Amino acid sequence: MKLEVYGLTKCSTCEKAVKGLRALGHEVAFYDVRDDGIDDGVLIRALEQIGERKLRNRASYTWRGLSEAEREGDPLQSLKAHPSLMKRPLIDTGSTLFAGWTKSVITEMEKAAGHA
Repeated sequence: MKLEVYGLTKCSTCEKAVKGLRALGHEVAFYDVRDDGIDDGVLIRALEQIGERKLRNRASYTWRGLSEAEREGDPLQSLKAHPSLMKRPLIDTGSTLFAGWTKSVITEMEKAAGHA
């Protein structure tokens, strides 16, 4: 399966995810959200499917540095202004989006690859 993965090049979790996805046989196109940006349509779909509470990484240094107004503002605008605020990696299968590299995401990727 061809996947689009959004994250940060120097993020160890993103590196593990890309390596793991390729090991499962997935074709991966990786996009660094700082360098390449991320399409509004992808972010809107992610906000709809995943929800802003799970998509915005509230444990990040970026989140801690935001003003209260920015934290309570439009999540699309905050993710566009601060790409590192996004929970990483964001994996797009074309129909479904997943945020993070958790056991449940790994299980779904194994199923998609026919390994489970």
